Amino acid sequence: MQEQGASSIDEYVASFPEPAREKLAELRTLLRELVPQAEERISYRMPAMFFHGLIAYFGAFAHHLGFYPGARGIAAFEAELAGYRHARGSIQFPLDQPLPRQLIERIVKFNLAENLKKRP
Repeated sequence: MQEQGASSIDEYVASFPEPAREKLAELRTLLRELVPQAEERISYRMPAMFFHGLIAYFGAFAHHLGFYPGARGIAAFEAELAGYRHARGSIQFPLDQPLPRQLIERIVKFNLAENLKKRP
């Protein structure tokens, strides 16, 4: 797994073994479909998507995919996150389970709407 910071999301994803690589690619594709105009970048040594503010960070770990939509994205979906380990700004999706695509979609759309409200 990644020891030093990747210079691109492609490099980050490629640095992981399966099944993490597959899950990272799936999550990235979903995020790109939901917010095609988002800027992709590496920030805090993880992939991130921004559009008028943070949409989400994401990263791979030994047994889970970390999804970081920020505190407001977590708070808005607290009840739906009961089945996942989560904290104020993070959610852990186990690598051996399917990604909860509909939940991720709702969180991303929520963050996008919140970001657009703050736009001048």
